[in-house]
Amino acid sequence: MACAAGALLGAVACLFLPAFAPAGVNLLAVAVGLVAWLRPWRGRALGACLLALGWTGLHAGWVLDAQLPAGWEGREVELSGRIVGLPEHEARRTRFRLRVDADAPGPLRGRLLQLAWYDDFDALEPGPRMGLHAGANWQLRVRLRAPRGLSNPGGFDMERHALAQRIAATGLVRLPEDARERSPARGIDAWRESMSERIAAAVPAESSRFVRALALGDTRALEDADWERLRAVGLTHLIAISGFHVGLVAGFGAWLALAAWWLLPGLGRRLPRAQAAAVGAVAGAAIYAAVAGFALPTVRTLLMIVVVALARLARRPLGSGQVLGMALLAIALADPLAVLQAGFWLSFAGVAWLLWCLPPQAGRRSLAREFLSAQGVATLGLLPLGVVLFNQASLAGPLANLVAIPWWSLVVVPLSLLGTALEAAQAGWGGWAWRAAAWCFDPSWELFGQLAASPFALWWLPEARDLALPLALLGAFWLLLPRGLPGRGLALLLWLPLLHPPRELPRHGELELHVLDVGQGLAVIVRTAGHVLLYDAGPAARDGWDAGERAVLPALRVLGIGRLDAVVISHADRDHAGGWEAVRRLVPVASSRAPEGAPLEVEAERPCRAGESWHWDGVSFSFLHPPAHFPYLRNEASCVLRVASAHGAVLLPGDIGEVVEARLLRQPEQVRAEVVVVAHHGSAGSSSPRFVAATGARLALVAAGHGNRFGHPREEVVQRWRRHGAEVLATPQSGAIRVWLGADGLAVRERRAWRGRAWDRQRLQ
Repeated sequence: MACAAGALLGAVACLFLPAFAPAGVNLLAVAVGLVAWLRPWRGRALGACLLALGWTGLHAGWVLDAQLPAGWEGREVELSGRIVGLPEHEARRTRFRLRVDADAPGPLRGRLLQLAWYDDFDALEPGPRMGLHAGANWQLRVRLRAPRGLSNPGGFDMERHALAQRIAATGLVRLPEDARERSPARGIDAWRESMSERIAAAVPAESSRFVRALALGDTRALEDADWERLRAVGLTHLIAISGFHVGLVAGFGAWLALAAWWLLPGLGRRLPRAQAAAVGAVAGAAIYAAVAGFALPTVRTLLMIVVVALARLARRPLGSGQVLGMALLAIALADPLAVLQAGFWLSFAGVAWLLWCLPPQAGRRSLAREFLSAQGVATLGLLPLGVVLFNQASLAGPLANLVAIPWWSLVVVPLSLLGTALEAAQAGWGGWAWRAAAWCFDPSWELFGQLAASPFALWWLPEARDLALPLALLGAFWLLLPRGLPGRGLALLLWLPLLHPPRELPRHGELELHVLDVGQGLAVIVRTAGHVLLYDAGPAARDGWDAGERAVLPALRVLGIGRLDAVVISHADRDHAGGWEAVRRLVPVASSRAPEGAPLEVEAERPCRAGESWHWDGVSFSFLHPPAHFPYLRNEASCVLRVASAHGAVLLPGDIGEVVEARLLRQPEQVRAEVVVVAHHGSAGSSSPRFVAATGARLALVAAGHGNRFGHPREEVVQRWRRHGAEVLATPQSGAIRVWLGADGLAVRERRAWRGRAWDRQRLQ
């Protein structure tokens, strides 16, 4: 167990150090660590730590070196490969992974790509993408880019995900009419897709999507509302195939082996019954892991079962802690980048807490009492990890799990698996079992819907500091010590940095600004001591990616913002107003404004008009444009907002151009500001020399998409701001930008630098 802990420490240290060591240093660490680990001395754990440190560094270096070279960024290439996993068919696009053929030309041979095929791409008719099936080999023309995501508080970390999944590039399918299927679907993924379609056909109820998830790990049909309900009641760990399900199948495999040896006693001369049961358990777990697409939870459980089976075959007894440690070592050696995934921490930490707090006891035990104790230990022990990994906690989770774990795992899942096994044996045999699984699932889903709507469901928590997690884990350890120890209640104090972290809120008369990283669009959060304003809500594509849902809402939650006192939509273009619908649906908004005459879909309560102003907490807000009765001219009708405090001002000009800038310069004092969000993402049609000089800005912030097709921000615009004394920061390089204007002066925090990771720095070198 000590060696396993050392290996885990080494892997974590490697991935969360400021930079990766050179390959030569990592090789030396592997060699020295391996020798120290294999020697029979007390420092074996240190050797395992050094081995994992170097091995993880080598893996990370290999993955980063395999990613798309800078010279291929944005290039269109023709390649062929096999579709890996199950394609995700959406309203206007299909997302899928492609393993490039090993004999393909260029640096991508054998690499894994994440691709998207749009129906209306280049105004083409939908068609061939509907033929994309798992396991098929296709020849495609694609435009590629290195894996890169947005960097926001609470946002999804695409670079981290790509590193863990070994994704070399992302891209779009070009010229779909030229795409062709080179060979039909085959393999385990093709079988999974076919079986999923059979479940959909055999189960007419809406809950068929959950049967597919539980039987095959196919969560493609689950909607955002489904995931929201599951998160609210803390059941996301059960809806897809989990380690517990693999354990059930392994137990069934062992039972089949025991039954065979009982029916045919002569088999015992070749292999004892106990060892046959171990082999049967491994076989069942391996088959089920393949059916689930070798998802990480299934692989972890499979490794644990293999460790137990090998010990049984070698006639060496192993304790539960030794099994856990050997499985952790196996994961650290086979896939050291697994520590980047939340599931790794939740599964191993959950088992470790249970082993420590609930050791085996002699004598008769109450099953209900053991289950309740295990649920309590898991809830308390995993709460710190859940808060750090997801910035949320479900108070209804323990109650929901008391129902879902026995009902879903012991009734719904076995029926789903039985149907799959029967259907695999003979087409048409599995329908009744799948329908029975859906029938059993439906009442519990309705119950959890009511529970999710209660005020005790999901709580979003602000982003905590790095030290908060170890302190909270220490507090959980303290709370779970045996009863009777004095001072256990004091452990709750160690949870305060996690549950109530310092939020660095502005004081009276001060001002805080967040320019979010939403790609080619704009979303800005303005905060005073007691109020919050959102200026624009980011881009959204029809039936596609929505910055309001994926970037703005997570940022609001992580920043501890539960309501918006005002929303200003500068104008109705999709890159500014697209995310407004998602924000309005899920966050209470006191008032909203948009230009007069803006399209109806903006649905603002009042128009923004030059001359209107208000005050919050010693900070003044005033509109400079458009004047009353100004026609709606899209960019030129943008609401221009100036926010002024005693410590400086911020100017938010939307997408205005030089014509409106010239009009504003009739009163040059009104555009003076320490901080300016550069108009129209830094286009050449804005930021005229006179306007830039009149602002006197110390800081110019650009919101734009990385590698956007417009070339924003234009180099001449950036240089113009710099010549007039402004520091220019852009979201593609900085991520979300946080600015304070207060008594201590002007302060800036760039999220990519503040939350810098070794893989970010190495990729950007």
